Amino acid sequence: MAQVHGLGKKYIKAFLKGFFVAVPVTVTFLDRVACVARVEGASMQPSLNPGGRQASDVVLLNHWSIRNYDVQRGDIVSLV
Repeated sequence: MAQVHGLGKKYIKAFLKGFFVAVPVTVTFLDRVACVARVEGASMQPSLNPGGRQASDVVLLNHWSIRNYDVQRGDIVSLV
């Protein structure tokens, strides 16, 4: 019984260690490099949500290009 309790404690400790490493790395990646967003509505038609369909499109927002001022004519820019 003592070995089972020690084994469970070991797994919980490993999980928490991985959790506290993975969360800051994920948040930093989503904030600095790229994130996924959903586009809904008719404001971006016909480029996004063509044909007036009710489904939403999923896009990748590239934060890296904006931070390096690598924006070119024809790019779609999202402002918050």
